[in-house]
Amino acid sequence: MAGRVFRTKAFGRFQRRERIEDSALCDAVERAERGLVDADLGHGLIKQRVARPGQGRSGGYRTIIAYRSGERAVFMFGFAKSQRANIADDDLRDLADFGMLLLAMDGEGIETMLAGDELKEVFCDAEE
Repeated sequence: MAGRVFRTKAFGRFQRRERIEDSALCDAVERAERGLVDADLGHGLIKQRVARPGQGRSGGYRTIIAYRSGERAVFMFGFAKSQRANIADDDLRDLADFGMLLLAMDGEGIETMLAGDELKEVFCDAEE
């Protein structure tokens, strides 16, 4: 898989609470890299389904990812389809603004966010 994968601090809390494995996030990015995007929300945001542990994707979680193919994917927001139908327009605008900022950052900005624990890297390659 080309590019780096990250999760925001807020998404990390959601991921831990729901016991979502990093491998499920890697699978979602891998599908996007192959052009299999569940929904293109514009402004560099995509919505991808992530499987519930031990189950399939259809009854699982929806994630919002700031995504630039081959370069960077940042998991920003997640929710269970059973708990929430979709995202309010205001929330989507806020996510789009934050996503554009994350995608525009240079390497130094990313390293600063990693050092400040605002981002965590998700390692998808077996050798890492």
